Amino acid sequence: MIKSLSLPKISIVTPSFNQGQFLEATIQSILTQNYPNLEYIIIDGGSTDGSIEIIKKYEKYLHYWCSEEDDGHYDGINKGLSHATGEIMAWLNSDDLYCPWALRTVASVFSQLSEVEWLTTLKPIIWDWQGFCLHVKTIPGYSKEGFLDGRYLPSAFREQRIGWIQQESTFWKRSLWEKIGGYISLDFPLAGDFDLWSRFYQYSDLYGVDSPLGGFRSQHQQKSRQIKTYSQEAQQSLEKLREKLEWSPNKIRDIAFNSSLCRLPKFRGSIIKNYGYCGQKIIRRNADSSDGFWQIRPSFFLGFPGCIDRDTI
Repeated sequence: MIKSLSLPKISIVTPSFNQGQFLEATIQSILTQNYPNLEYIIIDGGSTDGSIEIIKKYEKYLHYWCSEEDDGHYDGINKGLSHATGEIMAWLNSDDLYCPWALRTVASVFSQLSEVEWLTTLKPIIWDWQGFCLHVKTIPGYSKEGFLDGRYLPSAFREQRIGWIQQESTFWKRSLWEKIGGYISLDFPLAGDFDLWSRFYQYSDLYGVDSPLGGFRSQHQQKSRQIKTYSQEAQQSLEKLREKLEWSPNKIRDIAFNSSLCRLPKFRGSIIKNYGYCGQKIIRRNADSSDGFWQIRPSFFLGFPGCIDRDTI
């Protein structure tokens, strides 16, 4: 166990607007972890549904909060993050939930693995309306090349997807945040998170933790329901990154990705190793003793159903 004095400060921002029916559960999913070096910030957009009373109930645990009109969801998050002083940063929307172990896991990984500048989960959770766990998905890995190829786009081309980068489970270092200018772009009202990942990828690879960290609540009022507009914005952001890095998708890899041969055990390993993506997976070693530690292991994958990842030994 890490001593409290060595735990890095984690700054979490919750943006909220008229989400009173979910807000308290979100707050509790953070505060009940009893993480000793937490800086929690709530930015309310001028709610009229009882949210303010809920926030005031937890006021003594907050680093900062306000309730005032803003210029939208990402403007509120930017406002909150401008008050953050932590070494590790993230936001959790007012209808979503962290797992009880999320903050200590993230703190432990960042403390032990200095090369990690941002991370997310390989086991994203979907919560239902009432907060029950609906699904635990599995993402085979995260790769900069895969991102540039569009394999993490939330688009209609689902047969081309590896998965997605779950915002609710993504954390980053302040140093990386400062490298990209310290803001989320307001040019993408829905896909500001995807654009942030695009800008992070200019400086650092994304690492995947083989443990659930949090989840997205499925409910009908979400902006993410506007999937067509979100996808268009994400594609625009990706095109900007491709142009900046002079990137074109690999045609041979596209063929391999869609090849039925990869589903045959005889050919699978060779195809993945030669044409697959390489991601960085964070796993727990010596988990059955007090000497447990985190380790980074490369893994090769393509990621479609039936084509499992292939860890290197």
